[in-house]
Amino acid sequence: MNIVSPSPLGHVRITLEEDEVLHVLHSKSILAYNGSPLGREDKLMGIGGAFRKKKWIRSRLQGPSSFLLGLPAGYSFQALDIGEGSNLLFDFRHVVFFSEGMNARSKVLKLKTAWITKELIRVKFSGPGKLGVITVGDLATMQLDPEIPLFVDKSALVAYPEDASIHLTVYGNSLASQHMNVQWELKGSGPVLIQTGSQDRQLEAKLSEDGWFKRLLRELLPFGSVYIK
Repeated sequence: MNIVSPSPLGHVRITLEEDEVLHVLHSKSILAYNGSPLGREDKLMGIGGAFRKKKWIRSRLQGPSSFLLGLPAGYSFQALDIGEGSNLLFDFRHVVFFSEGMNARSKVLKLKTAWITKELIRVKFSGPGKLGVITVGDLATMQLDPEIPLFVDKSALVAYPEDASIHLTVYGNSLASQHMNVQWELKGSGPVLIQTGSQDRQLEAKLSEDGWFKRLLRELLPFGSVYIK
C-alpha cells in the first residue's frame, strides 16, 4: 500500500496492491478511481458507525487499484500504523479509512462527559493495519506522565490511551479558568494525539482584520475603498 498526501494540495493519493483492502468511511470524498469497477463495493454501515459518522454508506476498495481522496479545506491527513496491542481511543469523527482485518471496539463515555464534549463514544482500533485520520491543522503527539497532568482543549483531543486517567476540568487562576474552553485532564503513560489548528476565533479575526489607520483612510479619502485594499 502506498499513500501520498501532497501538502497543501488538499488530497490523498492511495495505491493498493493486489489483495489489499481499505474501508473508506466517507464515500463521497473519493474523487477519482483507477481500477476494475468490481474493485469498489459500497455497503451499509452498522448502526453504531452510522450514528457516529452521520453517514449510512462506506466503501470497500480492493487492489490492484488507486484512487484520490479529497480533503476539506484547512484539514490535514495522516496515515497511522496501528499495532496489534494499540490501546488508543479515537474520536471516530476523525477517521476516514481503515485497512481490512482491523478490529474496532466502542467505549461509551460518561453521560456528563458526553453532554459537555458532544461525543458519546470513542473507538479503539486494534491492528496490525493502517488508519487514516484527518485533523484541523497538523497532528501533534505528546507523551503522558503518571504524575504531571496534561491539559488538552476538549475540541483538540483526537486520541488517548484507554487506560489513561481522564476527566473534564479547567486550570490556572480564576481569570484563566473563567475564559478558557473546557479541558481534558490526562495522566498515565503513552501518546496523546492532538489536532493543532487554532480554535481561537477571535485570534483568527484579529489576524485578518485591517488596522484602524487603514480603515480611517478608506472612509475619509475619495474613492478610498477602491484604492486602499
